[in-house]
Amino acid sequence: MEKTLFPGYTIGPDAYDDIAAVCPAYGKKAAVIGGKHALAAAGDAIVKAARDAGIEVIGPLWYGGEASRENMEMLRPQVAEADMIFAVGGGKAIDTCKVLSQETHRPFFTFPTIASTCASCTSLGIVYHPDGSLREYSFSKIPPNHIFIDTEIIAKAPERYMWAGIGDTYAKYYEAKISSRDERLEHFTAVGVAVSEMCLQPLLEYGVKAYADHQKGLCTYDVEQVVLAIVVTTGIASIFLTKDCTPDYNSGLAHAVFYALTSYPVIEKRHLHGEVVGFGVLLALLVDGQEEEFEKIYKLNREIGLPVSLKEIEITEDEWEESMNRIPEMSDVAHYPYRVTKEMLRDAMDRLKERAGKDAYDTEK
Repeated sequence: MEKTLFPGYTIGPDAYDDIAAVCPAYGKKAAVIGGKHALAAAGDAIVKAARDAGIEVIGPLWYGGEASRENMEMLRPQVAEADMIFAVGGGKAIDTCKVLSQETHRPFFTFPTIASTCASCTSLGIVYHPDGSLREYSFSKIPPNHIFIDTEIIAKAPERYMWAGIGDTYAKYYEAKISSRDERLEHFTAVGVAVSEMCLQPLLEYGVKAYADHQKGLCTYDVEQVVLAIVVTTGIASIFLTKDCTPDYNSGLAHAVFYALTSYPVIEKRHLHGEVVGFGVLLALLVDGQEEEFEKIYKLNREIGLPVSLKEIEITEDEWEESMNRIPEMSDVAHYPYRVTKEMLRDAMDRLKERAGKDAYDTEK
């Protein structure tokens, strides 16, 4: 038997009002778990809406600051008392709740307070070590039951999160297309690859204005379209692309670059997932020989300030040299249509530096 599940979603400034229509069917107690900033921004509104719907609230509880096994174990006693989990915040808070939900067999609902990744829509969870380095993927076929997207809360969040979300979202398209090239795909994978095209076009059309509006704290049509692309479209693509419980079609070289660089504390402390993935896409496109697409993304990155150099992500040449030894061995590129080599990565970086150098020269003239 084949089965694929998808979350519903509610979007708008009054999204939490829909808790009353959606959640009571799943039980009477909800553990509200999230990040500190997320709970400060949305916790009161979520708790009030839950209580108005007749749901008893456990918490709100801080998720611990990292999507680690240690923090999941810390939260298990409170989750054991609940019928459902309300996951509030960004990717790591939501992934913590997601894995807990899957392992304790409880329904979970997501309340993204930033638009930085598709974690609030997907069934895939990413687990890290306490130091922020990658530990494992947690595969499941059960996504959240529903996503509540309050656009006013997202519009008031620091703009760097949407900025990074743009990088993570266009990566979905390029990685799915490259990883599936020249293959006879299962239906679910083919659908995921087709949906991934919608992860790119809205960003090219609305991304620059949406980011400018978001910087002003405005909740405009452009902002909503980009939020939907980051949170929902990318998530739905991921549900299809990970249905076989592998990262084969859901990841690629851009993510391999990110996960290799998480070995350096500066990435975890000072940079965001999608920010570094967006940088990795530039290298992936150069390795793949997609010059026209590279120019398209390079220009978008420059327009909104996403990185186009190692300096911008605070990685030294020596650290990059070390990373080039690890990247070809990452599981993210195990299913690539060709073997990624250190020589390919070095050539791509040289060409990226040349392109950035040309920009600097043109600016000085």
